[in-house]
Amino acid sequence: MDRYAVIGNPISHSKSPAIHARFAAQTGQQLTYEALLGPLDGFADTVQAFRDAGGRGMNVTVPFKLEAFALAERHSPRALAAGAVNTLAFDAEGIFGDNTDGAGLVRDLTHNLGCALAGRRILLLGAGGAARGTLLPLLGTQPASLTLANRTVARAEALVADFAERDTHVPLDACGFTDLADREFDVVINATAASLADEAPPLPAGLYAAGALAYDMMYGRGDTPFLAAARRDGAARLADGLGMLVEQAAESFELWRGVRPDTGPVLAALRAQIG
Repeated sequence: MDRYAVIGNPISHSKSPAIHARFAAQTGQQLTYEALLGPLDGFADTVQAFRDAGGRGMNVTVPFKLEAFALAERHSPRALAAGAVNTLAFDAEGIFGDNTDGAGLVRDLTHNLGCALAGRRILLLGAGGAARGTLLPLLGTQPASLTLANRTVARAEALVADFAERDTHVPLDACGFTDLADREFDVVINATAASLADEAPPLPAGLYAAGALAYDMMYGRGDTPFLAAARRDGAARLADGLGMLVEQAAESFELWRGVRPDTGPVLAALRAQIG
């Protein structure tokens, strides 16, 4: 059977093998999918060994997305925009790199959560890899505006500068957290690492417009500090990033197998497991 894997360090926590096993069973695809612990100093060698053994593709997670970008010989437009790769496909032409994170986020927001993004004011918190990987797909939904806020303003400004010349016709600006005072948004997305440290970004009060959605890319921790703070500040809807995880996996699966799995039952099963 065709072999696929997810590589990261650490990797034992990964839900990707369970997700792709459900996708394969649902679509009748014959494949195996495993988790590989990548040595911090041996990513490329591990990928090559997997490919030499007949591997057809890999998902890539922390901390190897930048190395995966460098390893890929061809890139999708969204991988080029992100400067990082989370999906590798091996074929006769070599190694193809894609980034499905942003598409997974947009799909979760619009399809699973029913949150239309066109014409909405979006606030994206953070200026690291998670934010960079989602900017192009978010801009593609044609929001009314997209603001990037970060603790270090210069990083946010540099990221906005990278995307400012793209012909998206979407107002795009950068600022610090304190500069958000007296502004309102319809969708606020936390792409910072604050939830990993059980913290919330230091945001001013009054950010959430009527009916606004607060979305944390972190998942599996219940009510994160960011979501708890958003509730107190008046966010009408709260969501974590589990749906993004499933949807970005579906993007990878479709790239590899040419068939789009139904993510609804898989997401529901994961929700039930997490409780």
